This record gives sequence, C-alpha cells and structure tokens, in this order.
Amino acid sequence: MLSIGQVAKRADVAVSAIHFWERKQLISSTRNAGNQRQYSSDILRRIAVIKIAQQVGLTLEEIKEAMSVLPLNKAPTKQQWAKMSRQWHGTLQARIDNLQKLSGQLDHCIGCGCLSMKSCELYNPEDKLSEKGSGPQLW
Repeated sequence: MLSIGQVAKRADVAVSAIHFWERKQLISSTRNAGNQRQYSSDILRRIAVIKIAQQVGLTLEEIKEAMSVLPLNKAPTKQQWAKMSRQWHGTLQARIDNLQKLSGQLDHCIGCGCLSMKSCELYNPEDKLSEKGSGPQLW
C-alpha cells in the first residue's frame, strides 16, 4: 500500500490533485487504523490515464464516464482498458477532424482578417440563424 505522498511523488502530481480526483470519484483509497489514506499500486496507472486524457483535452466528466467501466479497487484487465479507450476514440477523432479543418482554413482567415459574421467559417461556422436575417433571432 502507498501513502498519498508516495502516490503524489511517483505519479508526479500534487497531493491536492489526488484529493480532487478522489472527490470526483475517479480514484479511490482505503483508510488505515490512523484514518490515513492508503492506495494500491494500481492507482498509479489510473492516474497516468487521467493525466493523458487531460492532455488530449478530455473533460473530467468524459474521463469519469469512460473510467466507469473499470473496477475502482483493483487493476483493470486488458479488455477493460480496451473498452474504456474505445469510448474516447470517437470524441478524439472528432477533435482531430476539427483541428485539421481549422488548420486548412487558418491561412485564409488570418490573411482575410475580416472575421465576417456572414462568410467566416471559423468565426461563425454553420450559422443557421443568419438565414432569418440580421439581428437577434432568438427573442
């Protein structure tokens, strides 16, 4: 079993992050006789997954939803990890597609500089309300 300080050091995260993730039910601990948190070494892999997911821009809610297929108090199987990663694939692919679209249009947008509400697909993508005319449309 690992103390919270040992987990923080080995995972290279702040103790406050561990507390936060535990409150968000992304990780869990047990308590010893002195009421101190204790973690199994499996927690290090869960924290690594959380950190990677955050780096690719997933929200804590998306992370929690995907990790809900994993057991909290023991090491997940390879199949459980695979199931979790499949949940993220579509979300990540959509973000990649959007970034590629943005990359392809960026030169035009920066060169133009207008940020026109009528013609700029980056500033105002797929504007459905403009078809009803200018001005507020939701009143």
